[in-house]
Amino acid sequence: MLVALAIASNSMAGEVYNNAVKVTFLSWVTGSTKISYERVLPNKQTAEFCTSLIGAGYDKFQNDPLGFTMRYAHKFFVGDNYGGGLTGTYVRPEVIYSHYNYNAQDVLQMRMQARMCAVLATAGYQINFNRFLIDAWAGAGYAFGLPAETGYHHGFALWRSDNVALSFSVRLGYCF
Repeated sequence: MLVALAIASNSMAGEVYNNAVKVTFLSWVTGSTKISYERVLPNKQTAEFCTSLIGAGYDKFQNDPLGFTMRYAHKFFVGDNYGGGLTGTYVRPEVIYSHYNYNAQDVLQMRMQARMCAVLATAGYQINFNRFLIDAWAGAGYAFGLPAETGYHHGFALWRSDNVALSFSVRLGYCF
């Protein structure tokens, strides 16, 4: 624990980075590979773009999905723990679009299509250790569109209806 605190305080005193490339930790286990880019903006804000290739990973529902997800998030760093650049507690609105097709569960040889959009409010914490970055967050919001049978849209999951979207993630990244 003391070593982690020493490393964290060391990185806070070092160079401030304005860009990061991140990979969603274990995203391939959920059936997609997610890569994102984040850029520092003025006034304790950042913009983050993420894309994913659905089907590039383990197919946990065994329905052979193939498609993509795009998302944009605008982070607002809050509180006194803002370390400049890419470090601190944040809140962010985000928009996600998921588009893919998959094998229907009840009908053999039939491909179904899922097209969903979600608007989420998320909160999280991001810290960098020199050039290495860890970003963890969770959020909820409203979803609309054509849902998949499983309710999972490779960027968010539907909860108890076709309109409540939940999302969480841990991303690992490189700052430059």
